[in-house]
Amino acid sequence: MKNPRNLFSKSLKYLLSGLLFVSISPSGLHAETDPIEAELVAQAQAIHSDTIVLDGHADIVIPSTSHSYLGEGGVSKVSPAKLEEGGVTAVVMSVAVGPGDRAPEGTAAARAVADEKLAAVLKIVADAPETVVLAKSAAEVEAAKAAGKTALILGFQNARSLEQNVSAIDHFYDAGVRVFGLNHLGHNAFSDSSRPIYDGASRSYEPTEEHGGLSELGIAAVNRINSLGAIVDISQLSKAAAMQTIALSRAPVIASHSNVRAISNVTRNLSDEEIDLIGEKGGVIHVAAFGAYLVPLSDPALLEAVIAVRLKAGLPAAYSYPYELYWELEDPAAKRAF
Repeated sequence: MKNPRNLFSKSLKYLLSGLLFVSISPSGLHAETDPIEAELVAQAQAIHSDTIVLDGHADIVIPSTSHSYLGEGGVSKVSPAKLEEGGVTAVVMSVAVGPGDRAPEGTAAARAVADEKLAAVLKIVADAPETVVLAKSAAEVEAAKAAGKTALILGFQNARSLEQNVSAIDHFYDAGVRVFGLNHLGHNAFSDSSRPIYDGASRSYEPTEEHGGLSELGIAAVNRINSLGAIVDISQLSKAAAMQTIALSRAPVIASHSNVRAISNVTRNLSDEEIDLIGEKGGVIHVAAFGAYLVPLSDPALLEAVIAVRLKAGLPAAYSYPYELYWELEDPAAKRAF
């Protein structure tokens, strides 16, 4: 008998490969008096209504969340009402933690944040069962679409919260997580990150590589995710770690929020080699709708101005990620106001 857990990666792969990753708000489309335009709008609304529309990566808001992640009025940019209004079928809510202390006290704190975010998503489902469901399979996403409900898919990002314990993956899987990414900003015990963290005290970045890609823990984690039938997400991994993960994984992988480095030369974007290998293994690349990762900084005058601001702040000219400063703040109130 086939293990239903192991069917998830395969079935969701085929579902994802046919998705339309651009969400058009039906209520936001207004036809003008031009009958041709009105017909085009009607066609667009029909396509949007009939299509499974999926947001492949969204952040979860908890009390300590940075202000920069919040929408108008200081509330989450993702809510059941907003998803329904936009005609979004499903969204992957990421149980993510940022970089930080990798000693036991630090990883335990990261685990507490991850569990808090997990509980927040489960509460959304419990509070709105008439409009929202927790989807653990492709079939459940399709059923949600048929029922006119929004499917929440649980994702995971940054193995720092696993506390160097591969078996902790099972805790999150059993809670409903079906998409696992091993890294975020900064290296961890499982893998190298595409974004080595900047140390404000030393005014330098951590080494480009710590493990040369995946560590032994990382290899074991990929194998465990495969065995459970969940999906491996390579976004935020270093190029070496991503290439190793794609080659190692027994199932197709996804890149949930990485774009094309040849277009926008940002380290978290994908190289041609990564893109080709993902395709060869039958994987899926989502398009992250974040302007800084979609277009090059090609205006010399603008680039010069940006560099001047960095230097004035005491940062290196090549400093790329303002959100790195967020992780250096220790005051919770300052973090919320960031």
